[in-house]
Parts: sequence; C-alpha cells; structure tokens
Amino acid sequence: MTFELSERLKQMAPSATMAMAAKAKELKAQGRSIISFTAGEPNFNTPDAAKRYAVKALDENFTHYTVTAGAIELREAIANYYLNHFDLKYNANKEIITGTGAKQLLFEAMGCLVNPGDEVILFAPAWVSYYEQIKLFGGVPVVIDTEADNYIPNPDKLEQAINNKTKIIILNNPNNPTGAVYPHEVLEKIARIALKHNLIIINDEIYERLIYGVNYLPHILKLVPEARDLVLNINGVSKSYAMTGWRLGYALGCEKIIKALNALQGHLTSNTSSITQWAALGALSEPEVEPQVEAMRVEFSKRRDLAVKLLNEIPDLKFAEPKGAFYIFIDINNFLNKKLANGKIYQDDVTFCNDILEEKGLGLVPGSAFLSANHVRISYSCSEDDIIEGMKRLKEFLA
Repeated sequence: MTFELSERLKQMAPSATMAMAAKAKELKAQGRSIISFTAGEPNFNTPDAAKRYAVKALDENFTHYTVTAGAIELREAIANYYLNHFDLKYNANKEIITGTGAKQLLFEAMGCLVNPGDEVILFAPAWVSYYEQIKLFGGVPVVIDTEADNYIPNPDKLEQAINNKTKIIILNNPNNPTGAVYPHEVLEKIARIALKHNLIIINDEIYERLIYGVNYLPHILKLVPEARDLVLNINGVSKSYAMTGWRLGYALGCEKIIKALNALQGHLTSNTSSITQWAALGALSEPEVEPQVEAMRVEFSKRRDLAVKLLNEIPDLKFAEPKGAFYIFIDINNFLNKKLANGKIYQDDVTFCNDILEEKGLGLVPGSAFLSANHVRISYSCSEDDIIEGMKRLKEFLA
C-alpha cells in the first residue's frame, strides 16, 4: 500500500521542545541519569481546589458536552480574573472562549485570521509553534530578530517590516524562550503601530503570573485602550497553576474574533473536557489558590537566581538574565568550531544538544527551533538539586 502525506504536513517541522523532552524521557526510562532542562512545565502539583472541583464534577455527573466556548461559570471566572488583575472588562458570553490548551487557541486564531500570502510578524527568538502554525494556513512568517536589542522588540524595526500584506503581530510577553519582559513604553509603541496600520495583535501572555523583579502591569490594553478590538489575548491555567496536563487555555477578544474561533472550534474539538473546565474554575475562583500561585512564583524566582549564578561561573558563556517565565536563552557561539572537553568540534546547536544529552545526560533545546541558531534554551522549572547537577554537567561539557 502506497500513499502520500499532505504537502502541508511535509513542510511542517516537528516541535523541537517535545522531541528533546521525549528523548530525555526515553533515556531516563532506560536507566540513565538524566537531568532535563527541556520541558516548559512547573514541577509543582495542581492546586487542591482544582482537584476538588474536578472530583465534584465527576460526582455530580458534569461529564457531558458543554457549549463550544466552555461553561459559562468558567468564562465568568475568566472575566473576573481579567477584571481583578488587569482592570479589563470582557463579556463572558461574547468575548471569551476556552479551548484545549492555549496552543489550540493560537492555532484557531491563525485559521480564522490568516489567508494565503498574509504576513505575520514574529519577534525572534520565538516559541516553536508560531512559525509552523502560520505556514500551515498559507501565511508568511516575517521574523524580526531581537538579540541586538537585548531580546526586546524594536518598534522602529517593526514599523519598517510592515507592508500592505501584513496582517498580524504576535507578542509573547513574558517571552519563551528568552524570559524577557517587555517594557511598558515598548508595548505602547507596538499597540499604536498596530492601530496606525490596522493590524491584529495576538498577545500570548501564558506566563503573565511568572515575573521577577519587574512589574508586568499595566496591560497593553490599559496603555492603549483604543486598540481593544485589535488585541486577542491568549492565556490559560497550564503555567501559572501547574495544570499543564489538564489542557485548558482561554482567549479574550472582540466579539467578531471570538465568534470566529467558536465556529472553527466547533469543527475541531467542540468543547474542551468538562472535567478540566471545572478544575480550572476551582483554580481561578477559590481564594486559597492565590497564595499558592505566589509561592510558586517566589520559588521560581529563587531558582532563576540560582541558575543565573551558576551560569555566570562558566567562562565565555553569554546569556540575558530572564525577568519572567522559567527559561534562560544561552548563546553558545563561543563554544562552536573549537574542540571541547570530549575532543569534538561542534558547528551547530542541534548536534551540540544531541551530544550533551547522550554524553552528559543533560537535556537542552536547540535555539534554532526558536529561530535563533547557535543558542540553547534551558528551563529551570525543575528542582534546585537538578539545577545544580545540570549546571555542573554543562560546565564539564563546555570545559
């Protein structure tokens, strides 16, 4: 039997973060000592309130379809969250939708907004799936590199990249993979540029609760309220509430966009899991959860400080100190094209990451997956002991 896969699939690169995480798990299952800095997943437990609500949903037989956008109780809790945290008002009935993770909602946004040939602006380094999702719908990714600007988008470069084919600007703040948190003046300039050119901003703020030493507020829409209908906020419970496996994301935007997402999702998954929706309701609505979220943020801040301290002890290693999320993006150019401790010479970040995993049992993600070659991303969402041991292995490999 012979058949051909679709051309769109042939052109799509697999997720490098998932691939490296899977390889690290495979080696660990074989009995190897593996320290994985690959996955963007908090090593904290889901809040008890979320678990209680999930059990209650089962006990009370909330196990059937909800409306595609999600149970109104959950959407009202999301509206209250944005009102309390950002002072932004959204209509729970018309301007909010829940989905099976933020990734699905980003996919749906591309499907609803991107026509073949439309250009979508990305600030590199960028999360691995944006680029592939844009291409999947026939869009053209336009990449603006931020390394020279300390990983902060440059509004002047943005303005220069815009033409009559430009449709969307994607913001990821705090940023994966760099951990950058964008200054208020930069966000305001980007929003005003979007208004000037009538461009949609997809505002991926999945890490908005995980910031360190800087103030995330005010929200981009508090800086430029008149851009409200052009901004689609993407968020979820995965990172802030340690609920990655539950798969619950949500989007807030103008009625026209949310209605379109709802129509597309109706042909994809319909509603996300009813049990997951009730668990998310518990996480978002019970007062006991907020101190737990803050405790997790404080712990991540300590881990960040530890990781930064240990990286600074490695000669010739360059990186920007992260202000948010739980990643550090490392420049390895000083270690390429020269002989390392194992006697090998590396010319690219992919081979580098494969070998350090095989030889040292240390899982990293190559920067080329984030549109920034000759870098690696580490996640410090693991324990302090793993951070210490992982940095030791990295230092030995680079010696």
